[in-house]
Amino acid sequence: MRISVLGAGAWGTALAMAAARRHDVLLWARDAGQAQALQRERVNTRYLPDHPWPDGLQATASLAQALAHARDGLFLLGTPMAALRTTLRALPERASAFWLCKGFEAGTGLLGHEIGAQERPQARLGVLSGPSFAQEVAQGRPTALVAAAADTDLAELAVQALHHDQLRLYTSNDVAGVEVGGAVKNVLAIATGVADGLDLGLNARAALITRGLAEMSRLGLAMGARAETFMGLTGMGDLVLTATGDLSRNRRVGLMLAQGLALPEVLARLGHVAEGVYSAATVAQRARELGVDMPIASAVQALLDGRLAPREAVSRLMQRDAKPEWGV
Repeated sequence: MRISVLGAGAWGTALAMAAARRHDVLLWARDAGQAQALQRERVNTRYLPDHPWPDGLQATASLAQALAHARDGLFLLGTPMAALRTTLRALPERASAFWLCKGFEAGTGLLGHEIGAQERPQARLGVLSGPSFAQEVAQGRPTALVAAAADTDLAELAVQALHHDQLRLYTSNDVAGVEVGGAVKNVLAIATGVADGLDLGLNARAALITRGLAEMSRLGLAMGARAETFMGLTGMGDLVLTATGDLSRNRRVGLMLAQGLALPEVLARLGHVAEGVYSAATVAQRARELGVDMPIASAVQALLDGRLAPREAVSRLMQRDAKPEWGV
């Protein structure tokens, strides 16, 4: 199979490496200098410096070459959510593609499948998601992902491209549920990072993760998702990993905010995209439009906007009225 990965960040590179074990893979980098360095050094020194590439992986800065390479194969879109719309526009009209980014589009509040319906309605599109750190995938450590698509054959194409002894793929047709899980867990991971940074204890962490999962599920159900999706890899699984794993960029944002650092300094120190920072406002926006109560996500948004300090955000959550666990 011929596969083009569009986007040479950590996650795009890690999946390109995984696919190149058995397939002909071309990794597109927007910057010509970066592409030349990738091809020459056979390693992504910026994002995955200790992981040499397999023989089946090549790099290019030519988008035309990358599009031609996988015209009859599979595209994996490794760009941030902010660039998903323009990347979809560049694809062949009837392309087969999965995006790897997680979040809502800023401004519109749309998920990836909603953007895809606008930009490439004739294409076969899906999302690849699940609890996964790029570094561990590049190391070949055991990982499980979900390929979600309305088209069953497309989901199976992702299995053919990526499933092997260290990377297990499951399939789903609940695209909305998988995407909501991937978007909301990043926001909740910031909240958990704040709690850990304030040394609130393990009880508080468990409460935030569990109640955050309830918020995620409520939003997903309001958007047509299935409840069981949030008990799986792309719901609870991805939330637990991102909220507790030391490799989580969103968790690190929360930890640094708890130290009193301003958000611009946090992002400068991070040096990578943390989707939860950009998704928080759109998660809250979508929840308001649907009448869904999401107090943790709302507190994170207020914290990122500078309207609440970390301890004030925690106090706001703890002072809410008592209510049944399975109510709102």
